[in-house]
Amino acid sequence: MKIIDINIHVLKSPLAEPFAFSQGWVKQRSATLIEILTDEGISGWGESFAQGLEPPEIAATVIDKALKPLVVGADPLDIEVLWHRMYNMTRDFGRKGSVISGISAVDIALWDIAGKFYGQPIYKLLGGAFRLQVKPYATGFYRIKGQGEAQRLADEAIRHFEAGFTLMKVKLGYGVDDDLACMNAIGKAIQGKPIKLMVDTNHAYGRAEALRLGRALEAYDLLWYEEPVVPEDIQGYVEMRQKLSMPIAGGENEHTLYGYRELLGAGGLDIAQPDLGSCGGISAGRHIMALAQSHGVQVNPHVWGSAIAQAASLQLISALPVAHHSLFAQQPVLEYDRSSHPFRQQLITTPIELVNGWVNIPSRPGLGIEVDRTVLDKYRS
Repeated sequence: MKIIDINIHVLKSPLAEPFAFSQGWVKQRSATLIEILTDEGISGWGESFAQGLEPPEIAATVIDKALKPLVVGADPLDIEVLWHRMYNMTRDFGRKGSVISGISAVDIALWDIAGKFYGQPIYKLLGGAFRLQVKPYATGFYRIKGQGEAQRLADEAIRHFEAGFTLMKVKLGYGVDDDLACMNAIGKAIQGKPIKLMVDTNHAYGRAEALRLGRALEAYDLLWYEEPVVPEDIQGYVEMRQKLSMPIAGGENEHTLYGYRELLGAGGLDIAQPDLGSCGGISAGRHIMALAQSHGVQVNPHVWGSAIAQAASLQLISALPVAHHSLFAQQPVLEYDRSSHPFRQQLITTPIELVNGWVNIPSRPGLGIEVDRTVLDKYRS
């Protein structure tokens, strides 16, 4: 079997109501999706995560101009060989960011092809399923105006709960005082309900502010405090772990085994959050998973992309061992972004949805999804 072509789909959809996270205003949803074609008629889907406010055309150009020539003509089942070929041949201008996101898309698509070739879900190819369903957490609490939205966010928490979510991640990073006002309102709204919270500042703060916020939030018994400082400040992560009681999470902006070697080796994380659409794909996720296991760090993939990224994360989550085995060990959870995103619910014929508080992991071959091509045509840029 040989790779004969890669189709690249850049999708965009303006938002009727823009929203903000700590790093800026999101005015559109975008995605860089690819389809790898083979001479045996088997194709595979992948996604390069448009991280934060990243234009999707960057990774699309990387895939078209730098990666496609490296894989066309190769056997798509040589997944590890092709990963290292792509990484080594782009090392001088890659290693981080959009180049690795491009590699991620190709890699995910290769795993999809392999699953279809062998007639197995990807989790089987990764060694089997530790779990076939996963508890999702609602990511949301974005800002519509900026500051001073505490009551609206408290109301949002109730809506997530009524939709079946008992785990929620609150987006902070809009000024420590405003963050605390919002958390106070949310805490009052959910009091007495079986809800657990985590927070994410998207590296809005330096160490002093991050510590001030973390210390004020210790009473909330958070599942984790995500991206407290910028990803380059590895010692800042270490300091957060040393001085705060809640678990410290991060890594959505870190890439490959090599980046995680430094972050985990320094003792910077309790919970590692590689995004399969940007860390190097499922192959890199597997590398990071093994490294994190050796450090006793739980892996919990970040996912803010389309249904393709969601499906890839579900396959890896199925094959994830727990970091600390026990009868009642803490299990990985699925990030389920609740903000407006047409490439999530509309893109695949059977959307990934909540069923009685859980998300079932697809057991069909490959990623276990079928892409609706009319959606590609509708949103293609």
